[in-house]
Amino acid sequence: MNSIAFYTLGCKLNFSESSALARSFEARGWTRREFHEGADVVVVNTCSVTDHADRKCKKVVQEARRRNAAARVVIVGCYAQLKPHEIATIPGVSAVFGAAEKFELARHVEELMTNPAAEAAPLVLTSAIDHANTFVPAYSAGDRTRTFLKVQDGCDYSCTFCTIPLARGRSRSGDIAGVLAQVEEIAASGAAQEIVLTGVNLGDFGLDADGRRRETFSQLARRLAAEAPTAIRRFRISSIEPNLLTDEVIDVVAAGERFMPHFHIPLQSGSDKTLKAMRRRYLTRLYAERIARIKKLVPQCGIGVDVIVGFPGETDADFRQTYEFLAGLPVTYLHVFPYSERANTPAATLPGRVPERIRSERTEQLRQLSERKRRAFAEAQLGTTARVLFEAEVNKDGQLEGYTENYIRVAVPYDPLLVGEIREVTLRELTPSGLALGEEAVQYATH
Repeated sequence: MNSIAFYTLGCKLNFSESSALARSFEARGWTRREFHEGADVVVVNTCSVTDHADRKCKKVVQEARRRNAAARVVIVGCYAQLKPHEIATIPGVSAVFGAAEKFELARHVEELMTNPAAEAAPLVLTSAIDHANTFVPAYSAGDRTRTFLKVQDGCDYSCTFCTIPLARGRSRSGDIAGVLAQVEEIAASGAAQEIVLTGVNLGDFGLDADGRRRETFSQLARRLAAEAPTAIRRFRISSIEPNLLTDEVIDVVAAGERFMPHFHIPLQSGSDKTLKAMRRRYLTRLYAERIARIKKLVPQCGIGVDVIVGFPGETDADFRQTYEFLAGLPVTYLHVFPYSERANTPAATLPGRVPERIRSERTEQLRQLSERKRRAFAEAQLGTTARVLFEAEVNKDGQLEGYTENYIRVAVPYDPLLVGEIREVTLRELTPSGLALGEEAVQYATH
């Protein structure tokens, strides 16, 4: 019996797809193994948001072959679609499959296993990105706490720094009925108490394969809140563009029924000049208005922000605008990325390249700001009681950790009965690293 292992790089969308692909192999009789155990076939699901993910792909290939010198190493994901022939030159790679071929992976791999010619040279099977025009649902499994449910794929935006439209194609999604069916399946499996909705451009949910809008993300959220099985206690929105974060979506979260008081809203720059150069579909005024409405309706809402520093042409004054804009916003934490040149993107040809040293300095300044904001947000809630979903891993201090509804990370003394459970916890103090220490109050009622 053949065995297979997966190694996933990048976003939660990739994790949901890797899990779905693994289940498709298991349905055909394959044995799934962990990456460190070695396997007959190792699938590396790649990202290409930054060049770091590209470099890491090479290291993963080397490690896979170290654990099993005879392993067939197969590369899929965004990097595979963008640079298939470059990947094929990496020693140890057996095959590269593009975006359109990825969801027929089990069939392609089985054909690879029976093809003697594949031993001589890597198989490269990639179609033009416009062939990736169907929506294939996916969700992660194997975690007792949460699952990542893919409800949308692709992107129609043209941000100058981004390769995602080149790697995943046009925006498309299933329909609300299909999402509800997936949620029913997750609930029946007992896989998770929390579902995180994910996609490339999540707020654009509702477009069919022909680009026609049939439904909206706010309609999906309302239906999930009202109709999803009660075994799914929590829904969380992974990331949503500010121009697609409508009043209706905020209202669903503000209702406080099943959607968690937590948003992750990409900003990328606090300089309108830079936002225009990035071809973002909003300016800082709209972003600030969205944050203000959230905080008015859901004062304790956790809000995360994506920021890129060192974009071509970003001056010291532009960066200071970004810093001051973020410092003045009531947001909780920042995900900060130094700008990374990506081939075949308009930004890569723009003048005004910012030196790497300055990118690093600006990144560090914003990361320090993020830590201050994260800590202040948690400190303001010490002494209160919060509902925490606990994870399975035990940390180095012998504690269980989990997240509150508004995404504060909490630790309590280990108790095996807490694993995968939602419990009321009183937040007592913060560690120097910003971890909230708590003690169990009362069990979160299920009825």
